[in-house]
Amino acid sequence: MKLKKLYSSREVAQLTGLTARQLQWWAQKKFFPATVASHKTEAGGFTERRYSPIELLELMVLADLRRKGFTVSRIRKLLHVLKTRFKTRLYDAIEGGGSITLFIDGENIYARAESGELFNLLDDAAQPLLMLGEDIKLRQLIARERPARRRAKGTAASGKSGASRP
Repeated sequence: MKLKKLYSSREVAQLTGLTARQLQWWAQKKFFPATVASHKTEAGGFTERRYSPIELLELMVLADLRRKGFTVSRIRKLLHVLKTRFKTRLYDAIEGGGSITLFIDGENIYARAESGELFNLLDDAAQPLLMLGEDIKLRQLIARERPARRRAKGTAASGKSGASRP
């Protein structure tokens, strides 16, 4: 994916799998506002919201979390804990780019600090964890484009079946 200066909400929706309505609602609720907010034009219409490349990568992570079943309130808590407890934003915590690295086990999100301490961000982010055992399956949280949708066999690009009419 080639990075641009700004992405329209349509481009963000296409790359993340979030709907334009979700992005609009998130911006209205100040959950995840865009770099360039929508505003009224002289002609009476509205401009499209614009997102930075950093916001796009963060939205890719948030969209992936939504697909995995994380609620908006849990995601909001994640962003709040990162900001208040660790003084960082999501972008700096994904893919090992900052002072903490994020991991997921399917139900919870963990932060590993540079010192090696591990914290459960959605439970008690102030209390370091002691994890023992070999069956602990943590996966690093990374930004990924939305998976491409698969077409069913026998369908054309238009979405209609290959059967012809008599």
